[in-house]
Amino acid sequence: MISSKVKVVNSAGLQMHPAGTLCKEAMKFKALITFRSGESIANAKSVLSVLGACVKCGDEIELSCEGEDEKEALDHLVKVISEGLGEE
Repeated sequence: MISSKVKVVNSAGLQMHPAGTLCKEAMKFKALITFRSGESIANAKSVLSVLGACVKCGDEIELSCEGEDEKEALDHLVKVISEGLGEE
């Protein structure tokens, strides 16, 4: 298992559209992908789980990936999140 911290930079935080984008990107990988925000742990492949974490703009989350493609998954998701998940 590997992990990395990343700051959520898009203005909406992880609300509906960015949460969907995160899940869509996470689903491309076989690895188990979760993240911690404060006391919450969310499954990055579940929109409801991501929304339930209530992540706002500027919050730092710790992504964790475990599985055969964990390195690729972590690198890709850190990049996508740090670039704003397709949002301005």
